[in-house]
Amino acid sequence: MSDEAVRPAFHFTPARNWMNDPNGLVWYDGEYHLFFQYNPLGSGWGNMSWGHAVSRDLLDWEELPVALEHTPTEAVFSGSVVVDRADTSGLGGDDSPAMVAVYTSHDLLTGHQGQSVAWSTDKGRTWTRHPKNPVLDIGSTDFRDPKVSWYAEGGYWVMAVALAIERVVRLYRSDDLLVWTHLSDFGPAGSVDGVWECPDLFPVAVDGDPARTRWLLVVSVQEGAPAGGSGTQYFVGDFDGTTFTADPSTEDVSWVDHGADYYAAVSFNDEPHGRRLLIAWMSNWDYARQVPTHPHRGAMSTPRAYELRTAGGRLVLAQTPVVEGLPGPVHQVTSQPVCDGVHPLPEDFRATSTVLTLELDPGTASRCGLHVRAGDGERTVVGYDAGERTLYVDRTRSGDTGFHPGFGAVHSAPLDLAAGEPLVLEIHVDTTSVEVYADGGRVVITDQVFPSPGSDGIALFAEGGNAHLRRLTSARAPAPGPAGRTGRARPR
Repeated sequence: MSDEAVRPAFHFTPARNWMNDPNGLVWYDGEYHLFFQYNPLGSGWGNMSWGHAVSRDLLDWEELPVALEHTPTEAVFSGSVVVDRADTSGLGGDDSPAMVAVYTSHDLLTGHQGQSVAWSTDKGRTWTRHPKNPVLDIGSTDFRDPKVSWYAEGGYWVMAVALAIERVVRLYRSDDLLVWTHLSDFGPAGSVDGVWECPDLFPVAVDGDPARTRWLLVVSVQEGAPAGGSGTQYFVGDFDGTTFTADPSTEDVSWVDHGADYYAAVSFNDEPHGRRLLIAWMSNWDYARQVPTHPHRGAMSTPRAYELRTAGGRLVLAQTPVVEGLPGPVHQVTSQPVCDGVHPLPEDFRATSTVLTLELDPGTASRCGLHVRAGDGERTVVGYDAGERTLYVDRTRSGDTGFHPGFGAVHSAPLDLAAGEPLVLEIHVDTTSVEVYADGGRVVITDQVFPSPGSDGIALFAEGGNAHLRRLTSARAPAPGPAGRTGRARPR
């Protein structure tokens, strides 16, 4: 797909070339900073560098010049950014604290991976590598993706970094971001089918009560996710400043997302509203190199606020999408039967990018829900299977699926509605993706889709019986801006 009309309207994409994991998410002086794994020279993985974009509202992003560029001997792999307000590192300027990046240096000559430092005193526009890099090197070829944050209770920095092959998250502490001391290891645990990457450890409120907090450890895995290929798991537990201890659980694995396209999720440091916001790479290593987009390849998820809620006697992750800059609902239908069959909605609902909210009583239907991005034989099905008690996304006829044999598939997640309980969904449809939130964000499915630009219809459906629509609203997203900006491209 080479037409700029198919560029996402409210998901970040670079103007051109390859992008994967988000890096260095941080808020500073009115700007959200998104750094990301980037190939400045082409649309395939390679020449790993840090791309850079900024936003004031998490919707409109301005792409800036490459922040940390690869060299003939160093690939710049994933990492994080902190604002060193107390100048613990001594790298700050007279007028502004340093933004300090801690990232993985991949030595192209030896294959070793160590953790290195760079800093900026001009709000991330230019960066200087530390002369003593790497500042943490254990002689490993699979030691990567440091996420650094300030541990206020102890008064020091904490790093979570992956020993990828061992399926271990190693924790370190530092007083100055330059000298690091090993604290403890966590793992192997949960899903261990694929190597571990991009860990993030942070506290979150329980049931909306800031006085009750637990810790979440989020870890991405390259194989073994519920939809196949790569995905993101999480552990709930406690951190005492030295050791993360996960709660005992009878569940095999807790997954952040049950779709195919949510990987390397990491959180913003210093988020000004006190939210724990994460962004993930919206792709899958099974087919990321083949997705049919041009001149860009790679997109980010909607930012999501993470919290913990009590459900069934245990704590589970709940995610709330953050799209505050989109217009409010502009079209609505209410209280109507949905008989067995497919029922296209009026022309007003047609859109390639929209946020839908659905309340639907399954009634006697065995399956019910919505067709989105529908037209000329194409459709992506977002539905509820009453017999299996699952939420599902069916992208087998979603458009271009032939670039990988496993792409055209059905992805599902457990969703056990009580008798008489309606199906309540928030569905984010963009030009090349569908994100579905159910059960207050406790069940999420994220999938890429590649329909024709003209497939913009929406339809209600029921199978094996009749359902009843309580309410459906649509908030149409703005058209994407020019290449290099995402969203409405309003001037800054």
